[in-house]
Amino acid sequence: MGAGHDHGTATGNERALLGALALTGGFLVAEVLAGIWFNSLALLSDAAHMATDATALAIAVAAVRIARRPADRRRTFGYHRFEVLAAAFNACLLFLVAAYILWEAVRRFREPAEVQSLGMLLVALAGLAVNAASMWLLRDRSEGSLNVKGAYLEVWADLLGSVGVVGAALVIRFTGWQWVDPVVGVAIGLWVLPRTWSLLKETTNVLLEGVPRGIDLDAVEQALLAVPGIAGVHDLHVWALSSGRVALSAHIEAGKALSREERLEAAVGRMLEAQFRITHAVVQVELPGAHPEPSPGLHR
Repeated sequence: MGAGHDHGTATGNERALLGALALTGGFLVAEVLAGIWFNSLALLSDAAHMATDATALAIAVAAVRIARRPADRRRTFGYHRFEVLAAAFNACLLFLVAAYILWEAVRRFREPAEVQSLGMLLVALAGLAVNAASMWLLRDRSEGSLNVKGAYLEVWADLLGSVGVVGAALVIRFTGWQWVDPVVGVAIGLWVLPRTWSLLKETTNVLLEGVPRGIDLDAVEQALLAVPGIAGVHDLHVWALSSGRVALSAHIEAGKALSREERLEAAVGRMLEAQFRITHAVVQVELPGAHPEPSPGLHR
């Protein structure tokens, strides 16, 4: 019953993501052409941001599909880390896009270009509608899946970018201030950079098998020591297989009064899942005194 429910949820998530991807990808092409036609850096900047959204949605769809593939003899953890590799590539690409936007904005400050504000406004309003529709598709699914939630936040953020372009078009339309266009382009470019840096740091941490954000290794150790029957913990490691999939390995020393190691391992598994949402734990139980000296870097 649980497997069927998961399959149905994954199918529903994939449909919502595909719908949002079709809307975003289709409008992305139109916005790039409009930005070139109407000579608007703000439109091109927003299109670059929408390209990141389309990439994020494509990654999300790929992650849902690839995650269904079972582990094999070569990839014993399965294919979940594909999402992390694709996100790291996406972050590097985003830095290049943001750098180009900023460079082009500086050039336009020196050599102002005339912008067709009416066309820019109409395209930006259409972008708002597309983003709103994509958000509606993903909203109900975002709470049950971190993968979908990430895509939902990307679309939500792009909605704000479209609002900025609409504002710039209105200002140019009624005041003739052409410099507003590169200003908004710079603002969108600078706004993308912190999110890109955050994404790159998170993916790098996963690839380096660092402790996932939100998990305190000392708290995990103390929770393990609090399990009845555990006298010591060493060689403790916690890392992420992918977003939302955390693994743990540790050596635990059984207390002298413990009679059955199986019960201890089951208790540890239940505690880790309940307190830290760690569902993949490999625990080696040792007899008392089997590991008298703590190794350097005990659990760092």
